[in-house]
Amino acid sequence: MNIHEKYIKRCIELAKNGFGTTYPNPMVGSVIVYEDKIIGEGWHKKAGEPHAEVNAIRSVKDKSLLKNATIYVSLEPCSHFGKTPPCCDLIIEHKIPTVVVGTVDPNEKVAGRGIKKIIESGASVIVGILESECYELNKRFFTFHNKKRPYIILKWAESQDGFLSPEKQINQERKPVWITNQYSRQLVHKWRSEEQAIFTGTQTVIDDNPKLNVRDWSGNNPTRVILDQNSRISKSSFIFDDSVKTIIFTKSEISLSAENTTFEVINFNQNIIPQILAVLYQNQIQSIIIEGGLQTLQSFIDENIWDEARIFTGQNSLKKGTKAPFLPRKNALRTYIQKDELIYLRNHD
Repeated sequence: MNIHEKYIKRCIELAKNGFGTTYPNPMVGSVIVYEDKIIGEGWHKKAGEPHAEVNAIRSVKDKSLLKNATIYVSLEPCSHFGKTPPCCDLIIEHKIPTVVVGTVDPNEKVAGRGIKKIIESGASVIVGILESECYELNKRFFTFHNKKRPYIILKWAESQDGFLSPEKQINQERKPVWITNQYSRQLVHKWRSEEQAIFTGTQTVIDDNPKLNVRDWSGNNPTRVILDQNSRISKSSFIFDDSVKTIIFTKSEISLSAENTTFEVINFNQNIIPQILAVLYQNQIQSIIIEGGLQTLQSFIDENIWDEARIFTGQNSLKKGTKAPFLPRKNALRTYIQKDELIYLRNHD
């Protein structure tokens, strides 16, 4: 590992402190080095608050050292006015002579302009240090800007014999049938706190009446995204409690007096997935967990529109019911939550 990689690695470590709190901004870390010693560091904590470079510069006690220092940043410094001023202007103002960047910002408002502006000021800029690691750090942000859609995580739990849920019984109470243990369920709530939205289909809401929020973890509740073509979901369901921002896709206009619930009309005679993703993109949603039933999950798999899958296999057998989606598990990463198996898959297409 060379000297630049050493400090960009530290930038990545710092950036991770902002996981789940920076949306719609990326996670960014920055360190300032003088004579091979870190004299300042910072990370972006929350949208609307100072960026990583600003926090790093502010943390330097002796600002006179900056004119002979090197600033490292995991993502290209911004060059536009948003909720905060451009970071590249602050770097230029302090006459920092060397800037080392992990990767270029894909946001069309930046996209090389920050680097260009710093170079034009007379500073030296080095780009592409630990680039793949910096991309992985902000895979949601990059997917959103490059593919014009959220980063999509498929998640489900299946029984030992490959079922999502047991056969539905008449007059069965509306609540989930748990396949996994309490620690796996807690992990799912942690995941929910890390993503911007959670999506499920009509039948799952009708059968289970889920809250789709964060209860077993501390963090933000994701935006609930629901499919309800024919308005079959009862208005007494938890998703209509208006406690969390909720987007419901339907085929016709619906009037509902609710501050946090909106309805989006789409054409169900056409492929609905691109329509849903277009609306989510317009709503600045960069990541979403798909927690639907067989039809919803298999639709994303068949369209090959997904980025990651997280599949639990519990210890029980259901013998009959709703089959789990089919997804080849080549190159899967396997781990265990007590006796529950957890498989991670990435879609590299």
